[in-house]
Amino acid sequence: MEKTFDKIVAHAKKTGFVFQGSEIYGGLSNTWDFGPYGVLLKDNIKRAWQKKFIQEDPNNVEIQAAILMNPKVWEASGHLKGFSDPLMDCKNCKTRHRADHLIEEFSHGEESGEGWTNEQMETYIKENNIACPDCGSHDFTPIRQFNLMFKTFMGTLEDSKSTVYLRPETAQGMFVDFKNVQRAYRKKVPFGIGQIGKSFRNEITPGNFIFRTREFEQMEMEFFCKPGEDDEWFTYWRQFCMDWILKLGGNKENLRFRDHTQEELSFYSKATTDIEYKFPWGWGELWGIANRTDYDLTQHQNTSGKDMTYQDPNTNEKYIPYVVEPAVGVERLFFMFFTDAYDEETLENGETRVIMHFNPILAPVKAAILPLNKDYNDLAEEIRKDFSQYFETVKDLSGSIGKRYRRQDEVGTPFCITIDEQSIIDQTYTIRDRDTMQQERLTLEEIKKKIIEAIKF
Repeated sequence: MEKTFDKIVAHAKKTGFVFQGSEIYGGLSNTWDFGPYGVLLKDNIKRAWQKKFIQEDPNNVEIQAAILMNPKVWEASGHLKGFSDPLMDCKNCKTRHRADHLIEEFSHGEESGEGWTNEQMETYIKENNIACPDCGSHDFTPIRQFNLMFKTFMGTLEDSKSTVYLRPETAQGMFVDFKNVQRAYRKKVPFGIGQIGKSFRNEITPGNFIFRTREFEQMEMEFFCKPGEDDEWFTYWRQFCMDWILKLGGNKENLRFRDHTQEELSFYSKATTDIEYKFPWGWGELWGIANRTDYDLTQHQNTSGKDMTYQDPNTNEKYIPYVVEPAVGVERLFFMFFTDAYDEETLENGETRVIMHFNPILAPVKAAILPLNKDYNDLAEEIRKDFSQYFETVKDLSGSIGKRYRRQDEVGTPFCITIDEQSIIDQTYTIRDRDTMQQERLTLEEIKKKIIEAIKF
């Protein structure tokens, strides 16, 4: 079965995972609303990240920094001058495109254009005769840089003194709070500061559904370590991120590491690796792990005048820590897990069963309660109330039992619990496995333990 882009997107919309933003008004370009199942899937992804990267790691803590920050933050970080994309216009149809995206799409993800000069990108586009995706013309303007920062104003006056920006990344909040966190929590290097939050980028050419949007959520961690130990920690977090994906059901065949070449590296980076996923259109960046050296803390020390050094309590040595940063977008993980989960099966009767093979840890709903007739509705509600204290449940009363099974398969519910006449007699219930369709009779306590065990992470 081919998992086409259109098929995946259609299923996400049909089942209420994702809706077009402002749809009743014709929508707003590249804005998306997450429906009830979508919110649950996103929340489960974030909880799984928080559990492994923060909760279970004694070195790491979590903060929630403000979205609006002093503009000097972005001056220090280099975003005001250097956070831009290479913009090209098609001279024929006047549409605008990112040069690096034209290269990436033409090469099916084998080339990204990252780290290339404008001249290198222009040459590649000309030599490979890359066409405008909208009209097929090969006549582009020279590349010019376009800043991605969303600008707004704070207060009543709209002038340069009241200009602020929506943050384009969550990372800087963790850098500016480095000393606060280190002092307040008496943290010793190495330690990490993590954050989950919204970021905003005024993308020239957002697209591919929720893969590249102007408003998105990030899960980032800045791991502060001693210079000289950064290579070891970079290797550690690089593998940790991949293992996290695989433990949650990521398909190993669709994942790969891509190490940045020296020419691709950002000016502040000593080493960068992308975990890439084979999306329906080709390979694309999923998760970036970067050794940012001491660049950010040094820049904030120089710009703010505040001391960002750390003093080792054992040796009294003072230094500015190096930073290893694993950074990932929630929506990209959502898209990856959704695509991997999608499947179609042909049953013995010739019907096609659409099924979402979510890992139970990520599945939006863990169990559906299905009473066979209305006489069992009160009992079904009692079970739902009890089980919902431990995990997400739904009660489905409408249609034949076969149709109800299919509905739950389509949204990835791993277990269905049927209440029938025998349940009243001996207090056992049928629990059906989503993937195998096998059924067994168990007591409610046995069912509860089985589900709780399945969703442990």
